[in-house]
Amino acid sequence: MSDNIEQVKCLIVGSGPAGYTAAIYAARADMHPVLYTGLEPGGQLTTTTEVDNFPGYPEGIDGPTMMVQLQQQAERFGTDVRIGMVTAVQLHKEVGGMHKVIVDGTKEIHAKTVIISTGATAKYLGLPSEQKLRGGGVSACAVCDGFFYKGQDVAIVGAGDTAAEEATYLANICKNVTMLVRKDVMRASKAMQHRVANTPNLRVLYNTEVDEVLGDQVVEGIRMRNNVTGETSEIAVTGLFIAIGHKPNTDIFKGQLDMDETGYLITSGKTTKTNLPGVFACGDVQDKEYRQAITAAGTGCMAALDAERYLAAIEH
Repeated sequence: MSDNIEQVKCLIVGSGPAGYTAAIYAARADMHPVLYTGLEPGGQLTTTTEVDNFPGYPEGIDGPTMMVQLQQQAERFGTDVRIGMVTAVQLHKEVGGMHKVIVDGTKEIHAKTVIISTGATAKYLGLPSEQKLRGGGVSACAVCDGFFYKGQDVAIVGAGDTAAEEATYLANICKNVTMLVRKDVMRASKAMQHRVANTPNLRVLYNTEVDEVLGDQVVEGIRMRNNVTGETSEIAVTGLFIAIGHKPNTDIFKGQLDMDETGYLITSGKTTKTNLPGVFACGDVQDKEYRQAITAAGTGCMAALDAERYLAAIEH
C-alpha cells in the first residue's frame, strides 16, 4: 500500500449517467469530485447503439457518444475522471468520519463523501452467438430498444414479472412476440400471467430455451430447444430480448451497507442516503424499478445535492 494517502471531498464510484450527472453537480458546487470509471467506463449505455428516449437529443444519439459527452461535461467543470476500479472499502459509521477506499488494490483514498453509482449488470444467457449480436438485435432492455422493432417479429426470454411486463410492452408495438420460458410454469404474478394470456399477438413456449442466435451482423432468427423432448426448431425474428434479471454491482459493499435480498442498495425515503453518513447511492445500483438513463441521471443529481448538504452540515 502506498504511503501517500489522498484525501478528497467527494469520491464518485462508477461512470454511467448517474455517476457523471453527480459529478457535474458536485463539481459546480466546488466539491472537487474524483470519479473512478470502473471496469466499464460509461456503464450499460456503452453497449446500446441508439438512445432515442433521452431528452435533448431530437435525432437520437448512440450510447457511447452520449457517455463521452457526459464525461466531457463533467470534466469541463473540474471533475477528475480516472480509469480505475474500486476494489475494497472501509466505510466510517460516524458523521464526519473519513471513508477509506482502495483503488486497483493499491491506491488508498480517504473521502468525506462517497457517491456510489456502480450500476447493475444485465444477466445474459452466455451463448457466444448472443454476445456477438449484442447491439445488433440482442438487448436486455425492451423499454429502451423495443421501438426499433416496431411492426416486426421478436422473441423474449424470461419468466418473471419483468419478462411478462416487457413481453406485453413489446406486443403493443411489434407484430408478433414469442416468449420463451425455461420451465413448465411462469414465475410471474397471476395478474401478469393473465395479461400475457390475454395478449393476442403474444405466444408463450414452455420448457423452451435459446440454443443459438442466428445471424452474422444482425439477428435474423433463433434456434430453440425443447428441454424435455430435446427437439429443436427455428423461428425468424429481428430482435431477441433477454429479461432474466440484473445483478447490482454491490459485492464490495456487503456487510457495510444495507441491501435488499437481491443486493440492491437501500436508500432512505426519497433521498439517496444509505444507512451510513456521507455515503450516497444513485442509479441502477439502488433502482430496480425503472432502470432508465434519465432516471439514473436524476438520482445522480440528487446524490450530489445530498452530499453537498452533508458537507455543509459537517463543515460549519
